[in-house]
Amino acid sequence: MIDQATLAEAASLLQACREAGLTIATAESCTGGLIAATLTAIAGSSDVVDRGFVTYSNDAKTEMLGVPPELIAGHGAVSEEVARAMAEGALARCSADLAVSVTGVAGPGGGTAEKPVGLVWFGCLRRDRAATALRRVFPGDRAEVRRASVAQALHLLRQEI
Repeated sequence: MIDQATLAEAASLLQACREAGLTIATAESCTGGLIAATLTAIAGSSDVVDRGFVTYSNDAKTEMLGVPPELIAGHGAVSEEVARAMAEGALARCSADLAVSVTGVAGPGGGTAEKPVGLVWFGCLRRDRAATALRRVFPGDRAEVRRASVAQALHLLRQEI
């Protein structure tokens, strides 16, 4: 599932983090751990990757990351607000320096007019900075949306270094 270009990007990201003395945490919903899996597919990644949270359900987002249930109820799990809260919650629960979060509608079902299949929100945070959020709508089937989400998450982390 992980293509060579994405693995190369992950290896480059890990090296940049090593050089900057930074560590990473992931908070994943629609990718189900693929970001962490991509990073840890690289030998020696344990000196950079601190941990990954797979928070597929709303309850998991609340229990594991501290996302307020009222935030999810008010904006939906697939939203800018929840993506930011997921990244913030990940860093609040570990000693990593960087966190990336992803929440979206990978499909094939579950989309609406407001939140179509392929919609993914990302949160990215470097400790002691404000969280950023990014909205993307990726074309393709479930696997393609998830692959594109992993690549985008790696890119966001790279920008925070």
